[in-house]
Amino acid sequence: MLLKRSFTEDTVNGVQIGCGTVAFQNMKLHVYSYYTDGILIDTGADSLHRLFRSFFKKLDIEKVLITHYHEDHTGGAQFLQDDYKLPIYMDSLMIPYCKEKADYPLYRKLFWGKRKPFRAEAVTDTFHSENAVWRAVKTPGHAADHRSFLNEETGQLFTGDLYCQTKTKVVLKEESIPVMIHSLEKMLTYDFEEVFCSHAGWLRNGRQALKEKLDYLLNLQGEILTLHDKGLNTQQIKAELFPKYYPITRFSLGEWDSAHIVNSVVRNRNN
Repeated sequence: MLLKRSFTEDTVNGVQIGCGTVAFQNMKLHVYSYYTDGILIDTGADSLHRLFRSFFKKLDIEKVLITHYHEDHTGGAQFLQDDYKLPIYMDSLMIPYCKEKADYPLYRKLFWGKRKPFRAEAVTDTFHSENAVWRAVKTPGHAADHRSFLNEETGQLFTGDLYCQTKTKVVLKEESIPVMIHSLEKMLTYDFEEVFCSHAGWLRNGRQALKEKLDYLLNLQGEILTLHDKGLNTQQIKAELFPKYYPITRFSLGEWDSAHIVNSVVRNRNN
């Protein structure tokens, strides 16, 4: 597989941004790491380690915050811990998993590399940097351990994979649309405007973007339940609502699929 990797840097409203890109044919996957006031949020992927490493060396990092355990967010954690002796914080749920050798499908290792084991401490619901108080808000849905980080001094919100895009069409098997809806509703009760997304980058009108995603998911959930009430099964609902073919479904051997959206909504109703 011929993969091309690149890296860009930027600064927006006091936030230093590192963006790594993995490209394959017509597909480009971006992953971001953010730094502000001594805090580094997410560490990029192991496959982009060399490129992120030069970015990290320029920063005066005091602590590392991880939004969730996925390998494209934790790939540089071991390097930062071993070479810079930095403390790493994340939700407690997946700390034991991150201590061990990473276990995820081959296609993800080809894109994101093999995440090395690291040791993390449990993040508290509030914490401090030099000039700000932060909130670590539980926002599961994409991953069970997902947290979003809000700088209450600046109103800047770092959402990990809570947003990614407005109109979600395929999701990982572990994702839950109803749980994500709840997380978006919860996050929108906080005071923020700017959003820094781990895959979409900086969103100037971040609050509006999260509202639009919430509206889309609520409408989608309603459509799925209406079709289910009419007796349609998962594949029939998928064909009705997601008629386009997404190559990642075949490439991932079904780990990414529109069917997971349907199943998570129906399963939530039945529970």
